[in-house]
Amino acid sequence: MSRRTIDHARGLLKRLIATPSFSREESETAALLFDELVSAGCANVERFGNNVVAWHVAQDSSAPILLLNSHHDTVRPGDGWQTDPFVPVVDEDRIIGLGSNDAGGALVTMLETFLKLCELPSLPWTICFAATAEEEISGTGGMAYLAEHVFVNERRPALALVGEPTSMNMAIAERGLVVLDCLAKGRTGHAARNEGVNAINIAIDDIQWIRSYDFEKIGPLLGPVGMTVTQISAGTQHNVVPDKCSFVVDVRVNECYTNADVVDIVRSHLQSDVTPRSLRLRSSHIDPDHSIVRVGEQLGRTAYGSPTMSDQALLPEGIPSMKIGPGDSARSHTPNEYLRLQELENGVKGIYELVTTFLLGKQ
Repeated sequence: MSRRTIDHARGLLKRLIATPSFSREESETAALLFDELVSAGCANVERFGNNVVAWHVAQDSSAPILLLNSHHDTVRPGDGWQTDPFVPVVDEDRIIGLGSNDAGGALVTMLETFLKLCELPSLPWTICFAATAEEEISGTGGMAYLAEHVFVNERRPALALVGEPTSMNMAIAERGLVVLDCLAKGRTGHAARNEGVNAINIAIDDIQWIRSYDFEKIGPLLGPVGMTVTQISAGTQHNVVPDKCSFVVDVRVNECYTNADVVDIVRSHLQSDVTPRSLRLRSSHIDPDHSIVRVGEQLGRTAYGSPTMSDQALLPEGIPSMKIGPGDSARSHTPNEYLRLQELENGVKGIYELVTTFLLGKQ
């Protein structure tokens, strides 16, 4: 990988940091990325809302599609920043700025890999690069939109690499998410006369089941399903037995269950009404014996299961996918977020090496 490519990657990351791109407000970074691809000579670049998609089409019209994806939206900066979050600061060996680690570094490495692949005249796969919006809020206008309207039929990817900070190791599985709104129903009465049916007591029994229940299937990559009660509300005044008690359950689903499976199991055990907010944030995984995983292991990358979610959850169902990129997930959404310069350089080189070794069988 040339010094020019590495310097270009640094410059692009700095420009992305300097361009605010909160979820649903990514139009300026979308324009930046679109112009970047066009100016690099890419002939097939499209924009869908704030998503930017580019294609390097194989000569064989039936060639499978490899998707290189990362997101360009960020969370809003919290308190504790010692520098302006939108002014990229190079401090010794690191670039400090909002989105530098999550997921600017990964986005830039995917884009640079795509541009280098475009220089190759004949590839056995069609390559698609997608910079997606709304990842931080799992919105309907990002990967979810592309999955429904773009990545369909002959444009459906056969494999996806999703750029996130994984220290360049391979997250070959990640947990899904179901949020459950639960409502325990009782009957009002006067507290002094011990009347009515206390909905809080019903909720307590249900919450105790949630705390103690162990799902039977434990994933080899993601471990057990996790359930945590995160919110609870009941009562109108001190002397009235409450007839309603609502609580919220955060469920992290492993690779052994569908979201619908988990909801059915919970419903069968609770007295409370159980309503899932959505079933679309699925767990995802790729076969540990998939050829790209084996290539990654040969290149010294470690495979693991990730507890955090990404756009993998919203890919068209059934597409094998892997999460990989420079940076450390522990830095995401923190004040003074940064990416080390060496991490960025290693990421640009590492993603290109992984993809070309997979596609062409040579390093």
